[in-house]
Amino acid sequence: MRHTRVVRRILLRAVLFVVPATVIWALLPLFAGRDLRLGPDGYGLLLGALGVGAILGAVLLPRLPAGPSTNRTVAVASLAYAGTLVAMAVLRRPVPLMLCLVPAGVAWVAILANVNAQIQLFLPAWVRARGLAVYQVAVIGGQAVAAGCWGLLGHLFGLPVAFLAAAGMLVAGVLTAARWPLPDTRGVNQQPAAYWPEPHLIMEPEPVAGPVLVTVTYSVRPDRQDAFVDAMAPVEQARRRTGASRYRLFREGEVPDRYVEAFLVPSWDEHLRQHHLRLTRDEQAQERAAAALADGPPVIRHLLPLAGTPDHGKGSSVGA
Repeated sequence: MRHTRVVRRILLRAVLFVVPATVIWALLPLFAGRDLRLGPDGYGLLLGALGVGAILGAVLLPRLPAGPSTNRTVAVASLAYAGTLVAMAVLRRPVPLMLCLVPAGVAWVAILANVNAQIQLFLPAWVRARGLAVYQVAVIGGQAVAAGCWGLLGHLFGLPVAFLAAAGMLVAGVLTAARWPLPDTRGVNQQPAAYWPEPHLIMEPEPVAGPVLVTVTYSVRPDRQDAFVDAMAPVEQARRRTGASRYRLFREGEVPDRYVEAFLVPSWDEHLRQHHLRLTRDEQAQERAAAALADGPPVIRHLLPLAGTPDHGKGSSVGA
């Protein structure tokens, strides 16, 4: 998750919406009882208006034309939600407020459904469950932290100030999309691809033996070396995503045309998972693009720990 820019960006967009949007869920009971002088039935109607909007969003979103991008949908929905917050800051009549809460329910579903779908479709199968767990921590954890902050702000400065501050944060979040938009993942191929050759070793290591140092040696002509180093940058990210705890690309001092890719994997079993389960077709394409710049196929070596040797993986000379 940490080494995938697309996932980091999806989590960022989710948090930038959830943190200010939580102000309604956090302060609506107090707003209904103290500012609008409503009882439990009035609060239930306000909450029901949000629910009606959520149902409308679930019904209408699949029927919308496929033209608008996810970024545009998130921006429009965020602005609609911000409009509801402004209305809550200035209006004190229950019926208009109920009508304003309906689009907020639509916007809540529109944004979270789009972001949730995007992260589920992007994550490779082997890490999807853990990736969604991180997503839930970001979204639900963001709501928990934000709810306390909005309660404190409302207590110190009043509910209208809290609603207007949240609306301003939503608008600021929309503006940040120009710099940090949701990536277009339609061309990404995350289908598994077991394209690494099976390692053939004279000695068979224990599955838990580790750490394992894998070296891949390339011979690259001088006129291709800059392009090769650039092409290895996405390969490094792929190695880290699929299990490498440390990585570094070296150049041999004795043979300047020779480059050595070295990465450390916590155990032999973990490295076999890289071979059989974790690589995707996009990562295959990145690795082939880098290898095409070398002269001939690379030479791969697996360096195993000595039996009984303590694990000094954290102090390895392979760079972090």
